Amino acid sequence: MSTQVTIQTAASQLGISVQRVRTLCRQGDLKAKKLGTSWLIDQASLSKFSLKTSHAIAEDHPAYQIDNTKPLALSFFSGAMGLDLGIEQAGFNIRLACEIDKYCRQTIALNKPNTALLTDINSYSAKDIRREACLADDEDIDLIVGGPPCQAFSTAGNRKGFRDDRGNVFLKYLELCLELQPKYFLIENVRGLLSCPMEHRPHDQRGTNFPNLHEDELKGGALNFIISRLEKSGYGYSFNLYNSANFGTPQIRERVVIICARDGKRPPYITPTHSEFGEFGLPKWRTLRSSIKGIKHHQHINFPERRVKYYELLAPGENWKNLPVEMQKEAMGKSFYSGGGKTGFLRRLSWDKPSPTLVTHPAMPATDLAHPVENRPLSIEEYKRIQEFPDNWELAGPLIQQYKQIGNAVPKSLGLAAGLLIQKLLRHDSTIPSYPGFKYSRYKNTSDTDWKAEFNAQIESVCNYDLDLKVG
Repeated sequence: MSTQVTIQTAASQLGISVQRVRTLCRQGDLKAKKLGTSWLIDQASLSKFSLKTSHAIAEDHPAYQIDNTKPLALSFFSGAMGLDLGIEQAGFNIRLACEIDKYCRQTIALNKPNTALLTDINSYSAKDIRREACLADDEDIDLIVGGPPCQAFSTAGNRKGFRDDRGNVFLKYLELCLELQPKYFLIENVRGLLSCPMEHRPHDQRGTNFPNLHEDELKGGALNFIISRLEKSGYGYSFNLYNSANFGTPQIRERVVIICARDGKRPPYITPTHSEFGEFGLPKWRTLRSSIKGIKHHQHINFPERRVKYYELLAPGENWKNLPVEMQKEAMGKSFYSGGGKTGFLRRLSWDKPSPTLVTHPAMPATDLAHPVENRPLSIEEYKRIQEFPDNWELAGPLIQQYKQIGNAVPKSLGLAAGLLIQKLLRHDSTIPSYPGFKYSRYKNTSDTDWKAEFNAQIESVCNYDLDLKVG
């Protein structure tokens, strides 16, 4: 039988007035029953409401339930658990989640209360991780997954690489994985990881009057450091830049995924389930229309009023370029004369294509994500559908924080495809389909083999330049 508390106790726990608690009871936000002129409130409902509205914090705790019937997985940089939902659907038991963002932590606590919850990865040793996940010192871990913060490698960021503090968190994750020795571990990151240097030399310190770039300063130096560390550890690996649309996500979203294997063998690439035009006999990419139909209730932010008048003139799939020229200049201001494609300005999504990559704020001027026909940004409910979260997945915090959580997530289908591949590898199942020549992303030289050849060509070019200088 659940515990019930008085309206005064609830007000004290939430730090709000008794009258406000009464309103929450009447609205059904709190599970309660009325006795005479007062209310008795279900404590579990009150605790859940406290997390969702950030009146309470999600405390660290060990795993509360142990399931030994499934392969074991641990998650780091878990966010709102998009990747984890896919891994879980593939048949893994996510025993532990580690996340520092308070709103994401509250979301994890709301939806997965029995999963161990930790905060800052830098605060824990491998021994701590085992203890909180209720693992013996010699107990095998099947899989570790994580997407270390990507801002340090983002093509939109300042490209500081591992000199950025967030890059150091990346190294902490790598070293924890190598110490915990799982059978497999997965590193997910943005496309910028393929080209980010380990060390960045300012452009005004390059050229004929300066020393040549050394290996760590070359394009891709950070990734080269990572794979060199893997090779020294004995782990096999493969990586590619994967477009989530190729795995059933109704969204163009490209992420680097590195799969690492303790047995030293090179894992195959993640098996696609869809292709853009039905190549290889696979279903075509899913569309926005197919994913967001049937939603009855929408929570969303609004566009500034001055922007709405332009959206009233745009059809599905159009953007500012489809306005009359004089109106383009009015709408864009100084941006009209700047370079670049600017396709994110005043952008209506198309019904019959996958969504563009979801961003953390769908109403920023350069990254608008407007509904195909309604004069508003995509709603939280549509964000969840596009990223493949369950409709009943609860998100904590203010609306803008909910957008951020879903916008930063890994689509569930990509996690599912990765999880299914690793399940087959754990079972030594050789029936893994291969699609030679498959276009995993929109870019070239993004597979481990092509990338390595390109990186080695850079090294050879530098060496030849040094040789020419010595001969000269």
